Amino acid sequence: MNARASSVETLENGSFEQSSFHSIFFFFSFLSMLRFGVLNQNLKRVPIKTVLTLAYQSLGVVYGDLSTSPLYVYKTTFSGKLSLHENDEEVYGVLSFIFWTLTLIPLFKYIFFVLSADDNGEGGTFALYSLLCRHGRLGILPNHQEADERLASYGMDGSADTWQSAMLKSFFAKHPKFRNVLLIFVLLGTCMAIGDGVLTPAISVLSAVSGISVKTTKLHENYIVVISCVILVVLFSLQHHGTHRVSFIFAPIVTAWLLCISGIGIYNIYRWNPKIYHALSPVYMFKFLRTTGIEGWVSLGGVVLSITGSETMFADLGHFSPLSVKVAFSFLVYPCLVLAYMGEAAFLSRNHDDIQRSFYKAIPEPVFWPVFIVATFAAIVGSQAVISATFSMVSQCCALNCFPRVKIVHTSSTIHGQIYIPEINWILMCLCLAVTIGLRDTNMMGHAYGLAVTTVMFVTTCLMCLVIIIVWKQRITTAIAFLIFFGSIELLYISSCIIKIPEGGWIPLSLSFVCMGIMYVWNYGTLKKHQFDMENKVSMKRIVALGPSLGMVRVPGIGLVYTDLATGVPAVFGHFVTNLPAFHQVLVFVCVKSVQVPYVSERERFVVDRVGTKEHGMFRCIVRYGYKDLQQENYDFENRLVSVIIQFVEMEDEQCTSAPMGKSYINNAISNIDSCDVSKLMSSHQNREENMVQSLSDIQVVRPEDDLPKNRFFKEESLQIMRAKESGVAYILGHSYAKAKKSSSFFKRFSINFVFAFLSKNCRGPDVVLNVPYTSLLEVGMIYYV
Repeated sequence: MNARASSVETLENGSFEQSSFHSIFFFFSFLSMLRFGVLNQNLKRVPIKTVLTLAYQSLGVVYGDLSTSPLYVYKTTFSGKLSLHENDEEVYGVLSFIFWTLTLIPLFKYIFFVLSADDNGEGGTFALYSLLCRHGRLGILPNHQEADERLASYGMDGSADTWQSAMLKSFFAKHPKFRNVLLIFVLLGTCMAIGDGVLTPAISVLSAVSGISVKTTKLHENYIVVISCVILVVLFSLQHHGTHRVSFIFAPIVTAWLLCISGIGIYNIYRWNPKIYHALSPVYMFKFLRTTGIEGWVSLGGVVLSITGSETMFADLGHFSPLSVKVAFSFLVYPCLVLAYMGEAAFLSRNHDDIQRSFYKAIPEPVFWPVFIVATFAAIVGSQAVISATFSMVSQCCALNCFPRVKIVHTSSTIHGQIYIPEINWILMCLCLAVTIGLRDTNMMGHAYGLAVTTVMFVTTCLMCLVIIIVWKQRITTAIAFLIFFGSIELLYISSCIIKIPEGGWIPLSLSFVCMGIMYVWNYGTLKKHQFDMENKVSMKRIVALGPSLGMVRVPGIGLVYTDLATGVPAVFGHFVTNLPAFHQVLVFVCVKSVQVPYVSERERFVVDRVGTKEHGMFRCIVRYGYKDLQQENYDFENRLVSVIIQFVEMEDEQCTSAPMGKSYINNAISNIDSCDVSKLMSSHQNREENMVQSLSDIQVVRPEDDLPKNRFFKEESLQIMRAKESGVAYILGHSYAKAKKSSSFFKRFSINFVFAFLSKNCRGPDVVLNVPYTSLLEVGMIYYV
């Protein structure tokens, strides 16, 4: 005891005390100025009541994972060989690392930098990638058109490029391979984030439930694992109901949890070590590394668990405002977590033997069971937030052709973005149960968790470096300074986590590599299919030469030919008419595509133009979705499509003649003409909408044989489309099979003939995704070689 007391006295006196006061004084002064600046910029625009309401609601969605980190941080950090050095100097050093990590990464990096790089209010890895694709033309999505850049959410400010941004854009333009490297890098971060969806529920629930062993010491470990598994099964089984029914209690649970751990922290500081605030000095970090050496460096993999969930602040930005997320973290989450970690460190400085059960041991006896119940609910809330974020990321990957098509279910008819993916849900549940039963140890889970978290953060840092140059058009020195400062911190933690690969770190690596392999193969096969369609599309000269009848029997009705091409006539059409020389009176080539924006408004959803002359009766309709839009619409797509085509026919003469390219639009039947955006037609002719087809009910009520009211002036072509609609609508989809050429390498043949073929066969078909009625479906089989 004398040696320990002497050690404490040495740490609490002398030069360290003065440096501690100075560091804390300057830090909080700087923090106050930053907070004042952030609030001063935004409070004039948004009512304070709205900001505070959103900030309170964000606690349950955004901060569930981050707030439950105290359950396992100290336990994981002091596992292994570092447990041999359980004296006050190590405790002070770990607390110093936790404090400054929590300050530099979530507070400085995310709150004051990363949250400013939102994409029309949306955050996350794909939001940064979308910004880079639009401003730097780095995307590899097919079917990009100039009309897409006129979307309201495209967000090109038109400012001139700096020489640094121009140089970087030129580099990516000259070296397309580096755009593929960037995509792989983004997929790596996404896959690691999806890995969080496996590890977070496992470690959070098991850590919370393990508190029972503190009071019931005779309870076998197997029972704790069984209880955790039951909670996980119930959690995943309830996902199909959605979170909107219980989300109103998420914020009170997390708020109660934060107040509990902060209150317990204050109690432990006062009771065990009131001078623990000295550990906030960064000097103790250097002393910790100097004293413990390699063992201390390896233990940093546990320290990084204190910032798990930081990426969620950015990923879930679309559900709240940036200011509300900043206010919630700066004024509640951050102070509560700091007090909790300080209180637990104060307890450990006087109770070295309780290092592996320090969190629950530090809880005062009268409030143990209430805190245990709140901790269990908080762990469930944190797990729910990560599971929902995983659904959202998979949905975005599907929209960008980076993941096989899966079933996406809306769980709320009023709240946009709340979805449920059955296949992903059950896969996550099986993996969570496997990790919980297989490892049974939160320390090994922590090693796996730390590697996934730090990798995602480092990917965000690198993407932010490009955003600073290309999007914000700042100096390259600013971007390099950002990368070096935050990247070096994250690389330090990544290096400590890599050492733990044999002790659990292999789990996120294995999951990520498998997931990334699936994503890359699917993206590669999809791009090759689009390339094949582009090279084999039917010539417009041939279409025109065939005359208005196209050399076929034109039967009554409308034929919707679904294609991935935004220009030209797809090969599936030529293949169809070769085997069946008859087609419908009205042909519409429908292209459903994703664009590099989060959302596309309904007014900008459709782009319609003609294919050939009016006599051909052929149209192209491009349906655009953002990467966070869901392609299953609630309205009747068929009637909506016919409605916008009729509006296009009624307005095209005036709109296209007044346009600069109007003359070539009408007369040039061979080339693909500039599209007339339906939203522009609608907005420019609002005074005439009463005389035209303006809603679905118009199409459903008006019959060609009926006597139209005198105030309606439909063109003959519009009446023909209505007659064709009454005759019926058929859907023609191409069913393509990919085959690798015999001269291809073994890896390519395996990827295409087995992996891509397996994914194509077992994923949801385009007819299901597009909600096509089976009674009107025609499929055309084709084989393409890559």
